[in-house]
Amino acid sequence: MLGVEHAVIESVELEADGRGGEVLIARVRPKGGVARRCSRCQRRCPGYDTSADSRRWRGLDLGSMRVFLQATTRRVSCPEHGVIVAAVPWARAGSRFTTAFEDTAAWLVCHAALSVVAVLLRVAWRSVSDIVTRVVADRAGQLDRLAGLRRIGIDEISYRKRQRYLLVVTCHDTGRLVWAGKDRNKQTLGRFFDDLGADRAAALTHISADGAEWIHDVVTAGAPRAVLCLDAFHVVAWASEALEKIRREMAARLRAGGHHDEAAALGRSRWALLKNPPALSSDQRATLAGIAQANGGLYRAYLLKEQLREIFACRDPATARTLLAGWIAWARRCRLPAFVRLARTITRYKQLILNAIDHSLSNARSEATNTHLRLLTRRAYGYRGPEALIAMATLTRGGLCPPLPGRS
Repeated sequence: MLGVEHAVIESVELEADGRGGEVLIARVRPKGGVARRCSRCQRRCPGYDTSADSRRWRGLDLGSMRVFLQATTRRVSCPEHGVIVAAVPWARAGSRFTTAFEDTAAWLVCHAALSVVAVLLRVAWRSVSDIVTRVVADRAGQLDRLAGLRRIGIDEISYRKRQRYLLVVTCHDTGRLVWAGKDRNKQTLGRFFDDLGADRAAALTHISADGAEWIHDVVTAGAPRAVLCLDAFHVVAWASEALEKIRREMAARLRAGGHHDEAAALGRSRWALLKNPPALSSDQRATLAGIAQANGGLYRAYLLKEQLREIFACRDPATARTLLAGWIAWARRCRLPAFVRLARTITRYKQLILNAIDHSLSNARSEATNTHLRLLTRRAYGYRGPEALIAMATLTRGGLCPPLPGRS
């Protein structure tokens, strides 16, 4: 009923809570087999002293009544960690909540907003945040999330204004977040490879990333045997940015020449140019047809963007290689400066793009993880620091969500 194992319940009684209600107090003690153990290494140690005052741990509610476990704590003398508070079988080290309570809170946080969980469990939201940190640390110590990695995706996400970024590493085979760190730079990615180790880094076969040179440099040094693939989403995004730059420049020239109506019409054409053709509305299709008739340069930029997108949708690698070579030749002579520059960029990354086409690998898993992180940030109305977001993301996306107590 109390969700407590390896403990002896000595008494159960009701006590006034000082607010006109009652709480249930269960006085417990550890069984002999689990008593006098270090709370860090779980080694059985000689006793040191016993506290004069008892402590209480908040347990799962019994109906509408709050429940507390009460016990006298001891300190033990651990050969490795010195004098330290002995472990209790019903709670994690340093916590004032039972393990069942914390696991329930962590499971709820994976499915509801933190503030909602705080109201439901009648605790402060900061307590819920601390619970998440403890549960993640405990479960991460029991599971090696970096074991067995073969194909990974590396990406970054902004978690706060003013260029505050997280670097995230996702497993392509499981879709799980396996590592996250503060800042997007060589040092952060280097810490991932340090945690991974040389042997497991050598076992990596494929790594997908965007066009950041610093990622390529660290990956080449840390996992030289892995095939580095340039994510298709980012390559097509480059083409979309070039198309948008051309549209804005044309609109600016029209406004400067006094053609305000034409500039306004061109301004309203943004989404007709950027959206995928199957997603266009009837009005947007009409807008696109008008551009094809009246604005050959902008329509040519649109066709270049769409042709590049279709290359990544091609199922046959040999055909995709031919199409990419043709696209580069077309872009070089298209007389659109933004796409001429893009042709030089794609030529520089051509081999990485071909790797992505040959191995059908993209950063879709990483982008899905980033979308989940944005949802967590929005649901929490932002995070002051990266540690809380990393803990929440590891809990919800890293496979560390605990089962509900009493259920497998």
